Amino acid sequence: MAMEISKINPVNKSWDSLRRIKIWIDLDNTPHVPFFIPIIRELERRGHQVVLTARDAFQVCELADEKGIRYTKIGHHYGKNPFMKVFGLLWRSLQFLPYYIRQKPALALSHGARSQILLCNLLSTPTVLITDYEHGRTIPMAFPRWLIVPDSLSGHKFRVKANRLRLFHGIKEDVYVPEFKPDLSLLEDLGLRHDEMVIIVRPPASEALYYNPESDVLLVELMSRICRTPGVRAVLLPRNHEQEQALRADYPEWFKDGKTVVPPRAVDGLNLIWLSDLVVSGGGTMNREAAALGVPVYSIFRGKTAAVDRRLEQESRLTLIRSAEEVWTKIHFIRRDKSRRPDNKPRPALDDIINYIEEIIRTEGIRS
Repeated sequence: MAMEISKINPVNKSWDSLRRIKIWIDLDNTPHVPFFIPIIRELERRGHQVVLTARDAFQVCELADEKGIRYTKIGHHYGKNPFMKVFGLLWRSLQFLPYYIRQKPALALSHGARSQILLCNLLSTPTVLITDYEHGRTIPMAFPRWLIVPDSLSGHKFRVKANRLRLFHGIKEDVYVPEFKPDLSLLEDLGLRHDEMVIIVRPPASEALYYNPESDVLLVELMSRICRTPGVRAVLLPRNHEQEQALRADYPEWFKDGKTVVPPRAVDGLNLIWLSDLVVSGGGTMNREAAALGVPVYSIFRGKTAAVDRRLEQESRLTLIRSAEEVWTKIHFIRRDKSRRPDNKPRPALDDIINYIEEIIRTEGIRS
């Protein structure tokens, strides 16, 4: 199913004027907010109209508000019970229907919005899914018509026709990391000192289908090591309020004497990563953001390893932690030089994705 990556030639202006359409983007999870900001800007710059919905889950709406994104809030999270997940997917698709009828989008775009894909499939609206995790699961009717994935997934078999698969260079975080500008005031906002070692800790997503309890074992071992190490502070980033309350109840020693800080509101993840000395995460996006910024990062994710992460490990940009012993032997508590500027050079991922979307519009013969 692999396809060669090719740069799409600029579209003839007269042809392009017939292909300016309304594109519906659904923000289903927190990482989708920074990811889609440059994509929205570029699509609008090329004349397309973009409309957005957002799921009331994790910090999606809070972060979207902070970034000044206009959206319609539809649906919420239904927990980790598999039956309720399927129910929530179906119900949110129904909740979308009035919005769909009102907006009449010509194309649906997302990074994993299964409810949006299901509804649009039923209504014969072309769907484009950008994803970087090949082990994700969904119900049969929620597979996209088109798929855009990182080139590290070349050769992997997906449930789309070979001629509807596109590969972009790099990782999805390359889309927005080049626009990052540090803000040193965040350290003071969180009560952290410049002479302290700061470690960002992201717990595993215990409500996700890919969750493996082994990740929690590694998290507890890591926090135990942090609590025993003088001069080290942890910034813990729970997935939601419920997870934070559970961790505070089960492990009060982590929070004693301010050893562990939990931001009181949604913060800019890239800025937090840049101001830290290292990152340890039980998820995917934060690990890859750190890798894209050149910050030392260790993954305690114990679900099926993504091809993207295997490549980052091969490139020595990410270290996978597979046992409690490796928490002590592989994770290096070393201060990082934060005086240098981040690498803001443009990367090909954004142009690849935008050009593929326009190619799909032309191929589908979509008109406004």
